[in-house]
Amino acid sequence: MKPQAVKYMLMAQDMDRAVSFYRDVMGFDESFSSPHWSELRFGDAILALHGGGDGSRNVTGLSLQFEKVSEAFDRAIQYGATAIKLPEREEGEPIILSYLADPEGNVIMLTQYVG
Repeated sequence: MKPQAVKYMLMAQDMDRAVSFYRDVMGFDESFSSPHWSELRFGDAILALHGGGDGSRNVTGLSLQFEKVSEAFDRAIQYGATAIKLPEREEGEPIILSYLADPEGNVIMLTQYVG
């Protein structure tokens, strides 16, 4: 038996705001949306949003890689995210790393591979 898909779930206090952020700002495609459960896709990846969040900061393991992480970070902030760690090259690692909280309070990592 094999899984059909891997989904990554985040909590959402305001489902419309959460869907809009991940669709319009982060570049996911909306599969479907409801007040209680929504799914967005990028390739085979599925980002699920679960209603009922309280807006408090939630540390997640979600990491999104961009070609130009500074631009993605700035755009996210412009659309309601909160800066936690500005994009910075990590010593000894091949990435530029940043952290932000999405408008729902979920802490996500934005990275750029620099080789």
